[in-house]
Amino acid sequence: MTSISRYPDSAPASVDEQHELLMSRPRTSHKMMWLTAGIVLVAVALIATSLITNPRYEWDVVFSWFASERLFSGLVNTLILTVISMSVGIVVGILLALARLAPNYVIASVAAFMIWFFRGVPVFVQLLFWGFIAAIYPRIEMGIPFGPEFFSVDANAVITPFLAAILGLGLNEGAYMSEIVRAGLLSVHKGQTEAAKALGMKRGLILWRIVLPQAMKIIIPPTGNQTISMLKTTSLVSVLAFPELLYSAQMVYSSNFKTIPLLIAASLWYLAITSLLSLGQFYIERHFNRGSGNRTEQKLSSRFNPLKRSQPTVQKVQL
Repeated sequence: MTSISRYPDSAPASVDEQHELLMSRPRTSHKMMWLTAGIVLVAVALIATSLITNPRYEWDVVFSWFASERLFSGLVNTLILTVISMSVGIVVGILLALARLAPNYVIASVAAFMIWFFRGVPVFVQLLFWGFIAAIYPRIEMGIPFGPEFFSVDANAVITPFLAAILGLGLNEGAYMSEIVRAGLLSVHKGQTEAAKALGMKRGLILWRIVLPQAMKIIIPPTGNQTISMLKTTSLVSVLAFPELLYSAQMVYSSNFKTIPLLIAASLWYLAITSLLSLGQFYIERHFNRGSGNRTEQKLSSRFNPLKRSQPTVQKVQL
């Protein structure tokens, strides 16, 4: 066997030297990397200096209102709106995804139409529609179609700003979640479903015990991103005069005219909650990735360190 050596005229290399030669990286110049890093650090220093020295930010006003009762109550409403809307979106998304995959053409077509509609109309417009639904249907009636009416209620009494926000955000999110869930279900090989059917398992049990546990690795990451997006999308509910975080800040700065400090205080709350959600998403992803053979991101630090992610795991092979 011909051995590999660093120098053609030298003695044959040992196995360790051959492995080191094969696995070693080519020498690269780091001048541009250090130059780019220096430019970025200078830009960060300039921005930080501006944030600290510019008196127009009024950081004392920012931190005085950051922990105020009015903003905190708005934050609580934002979290409640996020949890309920995301729950509605997940349930609607699962139902629409299963309907899209159903063998019944009518059900699949109706589901495809609903997904097309709620994804195509902007969520801001949907919120306005639900907020002014009483202009189209002044009363909500329940009864037998083309038959007697059991009861009816005033639409304005039922569709409150809170319920209008839930319907607008939840149905819009359900359209996006349906595609995420459908992609996760389709990622599981059909052979597993066929094997489960051969064992006599029913469709519901196959979905719950075989398909969903494997599809969760595909579904969880985009669902975490959608949850973070939902948290920020709740700021659009201010158009319905619902007292969430942004609307609470607007009510304050409309009276004291401290617009920028109040917006910064609200942004700090959004950043804090987003950071907590990102941390929770990381641990949920790691839980569902157990046993997948992917051990390159076991630590939280490796997720935010590009140098650690870029280094492949190489096993030493005897030549």
